[in-house]
Amino acid sequence: MLTFASLSLLLLLLTTSTACTTIGVSYSSGAIATSPEHIAAVLRSHRISAVRLQAPEPSVIRAFTYSNISLLLEVPNHLISAFASNISSANLWLYTHVVPFYPRVRISAISVGSDTVSASQVDLADLLIPAIQNLKKSLDSLGISDISVSTTFSFIDIISNAFPPSSAEFQEPINRMLIRPLLQFLEENNSSFFINLYPYKVYTLNSEIPVGFALFQDHPYNFRDDSVTGVRYRNLFDMMVDAVIAAMTVSGHENIPLVVTETGWPSYNSGNEPEASHHYSEMYFQGLITHLKSGLGTPLRKEGVAEAYLYELFDNDTMQLSGSGMQNWGIMYPNLTMKYNIAFSSDSWRLHGGGFAGMIAVFSLSVNCHLVGQVEVSLLYKLQF
Repeated sequence: MLTFASLSLLLLLLTTSTACTTIGVSYSSGAIATSPEHIAAVLRSHRISAVRLQAPEPSVIRAFTYSNISLLLEVPNHLISAFASNISSANLWLYTHVVPFYPRVRISAISVGSDTVSASQVDLADLLIPAIQNLKKSLDSLGISDISVSTTFSFIDIISNAFPPSSAEFQEPINRMLIRPLLQFLEENNSSFFINLYPYKVYTLNSEIPVGFALFQDHPYNFRDDSVTGVRYRNLFDMMVDAVIAAMTVSGHENIPLVVTETGWPSYNSGNEPEASHHYSEMYFQGLITHLKSGLGTPLRKEGVAEAYLYELFDNDTMQLSGSGMQNWGIMYPNLTMKYNIAFSSDSWRLHGGGFAGMIAVFSLSVNCHLVGQVEVSLLYKLQF
């Protein structure tokens, strides 16, 4: 028997429009001893069009002036309480991090905190909505209407019954307390739902998931079926994205854009996790970028996620998962060279060869990104590879 939520999910499958996902990187200032201006120039040279600043210092924001790189800024968790209790705190933060640079710096969005509903930050849940509302009011008072406001969640902290995706829901009581009112705010203000989404973490917690399924590998047995929607999933990333879409659908807000604020695969782990390797990390990023640039989206959202930020630009020695040891997640070395053979833009694909066929594939990708069909995608893959 079809429920209302199941019917809504089936209707989502009928959507035919597709679009390219903006692919960016997460950058923590101070990770390496290089000037922000130099880093911004290197990012431009790689055609990276979006950057998420996890700890946005004014000097780093200034470095992106007239760069045409959009910035997603993050308000630190320790300021959420002040934002919620006093709008002047939100005003002060904007006058430090936004007003001196906007619009010469393309600031597209602000996340009020990150991972605030994890076990260590549960006390912040009640403060998030007032903090977000006060920041939005501050932006409105400044006449700034094109910077959206949201907050960032972690997939494993808020999603229950994630597999199959059609059964996914937001966990209670955080759904009732925070997520439902947030979704209403996001819909009213044309903002996006931000989520950190790591197939690596889900893979390490579920031994029955083949590593190739998490790494976008094309293999006859790399699939999972959703018995409710009849969808066959070929990679873990799409399953996780659609689990979030299904949970938003159950909550009555299935059309809110989804931004993956962090995703990645570690290249090193000091603990006993052999899958945290340079080889697997490169496979993940190559598969992810190819998939996002294909324009295929996911079964429940044909336009795909609006943006996806690779975690992270440089290795951060403080990044650590419970019980897993120290991990390296960076995609660049400290000397600003790339660890992996990955390309962020259609033009960059031309640099990696392929002759005349490769040029046709690049042209096909850039022209058909918003109008792509199954025939064009199949042809593109044959030409490129």
